[in-house]
Amino acid sequence: MNLTVVRHSSVGSRWLGLIGLLLAVPVMYFLPHAAYAAPALTDAITAPGLPAVTLTTNNQGTQYSLTLQILALMTVLTLLPSLLLMMTSFTRIIIVLSLMRQALGTVQTPSNQILIGLALFLTLFIMAPVFQKSYDEGVKPYMDQKITAQVAIEKAAAPLRTFMLNQTRQTDIALFQNIGHYPAFNTPEDVPYPVLMAAFVTSELKTAFQIGFLIFIPFLIIDLVVASVLMSMGMMMLSPMIVSLPFKLMLFVLVDGWTLLMGTLASSFYMGVPLGG
Repeated sequence: MNLTVVRHSSVGSRWLGLIGLLLAVPVMYFLPHAAYAAPALTDAITAPGLPAVTLTTNNQGTQYSLTLQILALMTVLTLLPSLLLMMTSFTRIIIVLSLMRQALGTVQTPSNQILIGLALFLTLFIMAPVFQKSYDEGVKPYMDQKITAQVAIEKAAAPLRTFMLNQTRQTDIALFQNIGHYPAFNTPEDVPYPVLMAAFVTSELKTAFQIGFLIFIPFLIIDLVVASVLMSMGMMMLSPMIVSLPFKLMLFVLVDGWTLLMGTLASSFYMGVPLGG
């Protein structure tokens, strides 16, 4: 008696399949190849899917066994969400939002939960074309039993890889290439995933701090003006932050700060062909 996984074409299974294949990308490139090697194409087309749980019976009782690839996925399950977030636009967005809150001087307003939720929704908006392309090229053919799991993972990861290359600086790739003693990369496709992921995170941190610096400038000017006025009036015991906060909030509202910030963040991600620089 065999217990197999039934694949549906509903909306829920569509996104679960996409997320599952994308989560398998780090495992695919960091674990030994034998742990996730896929069967031949003809075998995968006739097979029902990835064997998750095998139920066998004999005269002595029932035995349960897990395949090695599922065991590896469960082992690194706690790291996969973080890895997936680091491979998307989430990193840049959450850092910029945190720096904006610090520039305003509002301490815990908006709260961390609001900032994370806003960053997640904006990430889904920015990454929607990438996820849709991954679904069309990798998940859907696999759910239709047209390609193997190995090919599906590669095709689903290709749009995400292109997105990461578009945001990564060539200098960052060269840095981790030298650290890892990798040979020279002739084309963007030659960049391995470990190098690309490390370079992508580094580039995102640099870009986020550049945007944060530009956000800080107008609010810093207000703080300096208020501090100078208080010093000239001899009110040294009054904190400049308390006086400057209403002016900074007024400036942020007058320039429609939230719309300007969201639009700037969304447009800061290059979605075309890799720039290579």
